[in-house]
Amino acid sequence: MRKPVRDAAPRKVRCAIYTRKSTEEGLEQAFNSLDAQREACAAYIVSQRHEGWVALPDIYDDGGYSGGNMDRPGLKALMAEVAAHRVDVIVVYKVDRLTRSLADFARIVDVLDDADASFVSVTQSFNTTSSMGRLTLNVLLSFAQFEREVTGERIRDKIAASKAKGMWMGGPVPLGYRLEDRKLLIEPSEANTVRMMFSRFLKLGSGRMLIAELDRLGVRGKPRVNRHGRRYGEQPISRGALYAILRNRLYVGEVTHKGQSHAGQHEGIISADLFEQVQRRLDEASVERRHRTNAEQPSLLTGLMVDAHGRRMSPSHAVKSGKRYRYYVSQQDGETASAIPAWRISAGEIEALVLDRVTDALRKAASGHIADELISGDRIAQVEDQLQRATTTLTTPATARASLLDIVDRIDVGEAQLNIIIRPGLLDIANDDELPLIVTAPLACVRRGRGVRIVVPPREQGERARNPALLKLVAQAFAARDEMERGGSFDEVAARLGCGPENLADMIRTSYLSPVIISAIVEGRQPETLTRKRLVGASRVPMRWSEQETLFGFR
Repeated sequence: MRKPVRDAAPRKVRCAIYTRKSTEEGLEQAFNSLDAQREACAAYIVSQRHEGWVALPDIYDDGGYSGGNMDRPGLKALMAEVAAHRVDVIVVYKVDRLTRSLADFARIVDVLDDADASFVSVTQSFNTTSSMGRLTLNVLLSFAQFEREVTGERIRDKIAASKAKGMWMGGPVPLGYRLEDRKLLIEPSEANTVRMMFSRFLKLGSGRMLIAELDRLGVRGKPRVNRHGRRYGEQPISRGALYAILRNRLYVGEVTHKGQSHAGQHEGIISADLFEQVQRRLDEASVERRHRTNAEQPSLLTGLMVDAHGRRMSPSHAVKSGKRYRYYVSQQDGETASAIPAWRISAGEIEALVLDRVTDALRKAASGHIADELISGDRIAQVEDQLQRATTTLTTPATARASLLDIVDRIDVGEAQLNIIIRPGLLDIANDDELPLIVTAPLACVRRGRGVRIVVPPREQGERARNPALLKLVAQAFAARDEMERGGSFDEVAARLGCGPENLADMIRTSYLSPVIISAIVEGRQPETLTRKRLVGASRVPMRWSEQETLFGFR
């Protein structure tokens, strides 16, 4: 007798549940909105078990995150798993839980298509294989985006109306105040520090001198605690933080919104008269600096260079065969002119060397901040954005002179070495550290008659411009991949490494980059345009190595 043919077992379909809530309100409850969404999705997956659907144990939650963008740790971790072909179906309660933006939805669909994956909404029935299904989905997402934009307008109007009444609308509590019942109250010890800053600036007339005085007195920034429980802010007052305090009308009891000031509900720390005097002094200093630095062809290092005998090196020039040659030459006085020969150095060569070394110092400082703030992706992006702005000003002739005056305190020119004295506290962010005090570069001395010519040696042929941030990312990426291969859920591995899920997803994706890209980063041969932000911020990285190399400028 012939046996009946049994149907083959259905293919296993790995399902990941994604939940989201725009605000943190109610998340502290034992059974909250995220739990309700997850329970409904789990029930739907159980109803499809005859199709081989199985719920994955990993939890992808984004409590307190807007659906208007993709900067969500849970979504980033989920999309990394999809790209790695470890998820077949994303299950959501409603489509707007996944995204409220048509543009973001298109990017998500691209990732799903590349991984041969799909998504399901348990309360809405869609068939995206047909033109009518796609139209219905796009119409629904259009209404979701419209709702988000209307909500944003309503919130902005509420903030404007509240600030017009002088209400404090949140953000980092400024130095000199504490927050109680959503109101700003004066913190006496910090308020005395703020008053001292205003009065001393008015007397000294220089932010540079005031920063040095605050450093000698041991004045530090306001201690803060981020949402991860990490303390920051107790660092020396940086230049940017100082000028932000001196320009802040909050200290005269006002609240500003889009350039307009309103009487605040909090008490001011300083008088309006003192504040206006400081503003006038700041404006005068800004005009003086513009007049001093915006020459048609300024000598970038004027007033900064000193030779080994303590003499200032001033700009000079000579014209030969119609061509102008610029130099920096030691200032000679009557007593030493006959005994000590003048020193001379090519202006173009020394300026290029100083700009190169200062830019490298900024990059090293930024990489140090990134090492300290590994768990914060927003923090890394902030430091890299500021580094980009600083290095851009150094490479733009119209702004390089002003930037060097802010960054460099003095340049000591020796017979064998150049010492660039860097000012502390250049990266104007909350927990700023001091840059290295001295940046060095080799020089050579050539004596000709009664003169001394200082020569800048050519850069070594094999020297590479390694990017510390990229090197650290590569090292962390392979360490994270090893941890994942040892077993455990995504959240467990993130906890073992001490980083956030979004950073773990970025690192794991980096470990699968083309060997050509990895080798170039290690050897410092990557394109100048390749930064850590661009590498991890790419919304879609191809699986083919050749396409990766084209995307990041290696071909």
